[in-house]
Amino acid sequence: MTIDMKPDVQIDTNYYKVMGIRQLTEHAFVLSLPKSRFRFVAGQHVSLSIPGDYQSREYSIYSAEDGENLEVLVKEVDGGYFSPKLKHLKVGDMVEVHGPFGKFGLDEKNLNTHKHVFIASGTGLAPFHSMVKSNPELDYQVIHGVRYTSEAYEKDHYDKKRFLLCTSRDPKGDYEGRLTEYLKKADFDKNTCFYLCGNSDMIFDSMEILREKGFERENINVEVYF
Repeated sequence: MTIDMKPDVQIDTNYYKVMGIRQLTEHAFVLSLPKSRFRFVAGQHVSLSIPGDYQSREYSIYSAEDGENLEVLVKEVDGGYFSPKLKHLKVGDMVEVHGPFGKFGLDEKNLNTHKHVFIASGTGLAPFHSMVKSNPELDYQVIHGVRYTSEAYEKDHYDKKRFLLCTSRDPKGDYEGRLTEYLKKADFDKNTCFYLCGNSDMIFDSMEILREKGFERENINVEVYF
């Protein structure tokens, strides 16, 4: 009797099928994929590409460490090459995911002794969403800087008493003005860990403000987007 031996089928675990695209604003959306096949720490990022395309981009993971789906928060860049392609993906399309990468995350040594203040501009909110969802007992505050109230991405996912929105072109935020202007006026407990994520100008300005308030660099964690 002859037994037909077929080779084992090799499945590339880096490929994920798009489960959905959750539109948050005209330009911002959450790309939802199946549950992560790798372990990651809230705050890390992945490299995302479309099969057959030569470019890739890095995005902070938006979902919780044990989330039912692997999600990233994307803002379509006007005139950009990659983000519009992600926006036009359909359910069932494939994307390639590599990672996780990076060491941005909660300060474990001060996890239960300090307040954790997340300072974000725009989609820099993404890693903080993952941190909050992954650590439901965390003592935190989110300070989110945007232009318009509509850009407060899924603010209902946070304790409303712990989320402060700074709007630079809209009087409907919790604070009308730039995020850095709010920081200058704000008082923080000495036992505070800060986490900054977003554009470089906001981060450098915020670091200087916090330094002037007496906070050491060792208690300021940074992830620069651009």
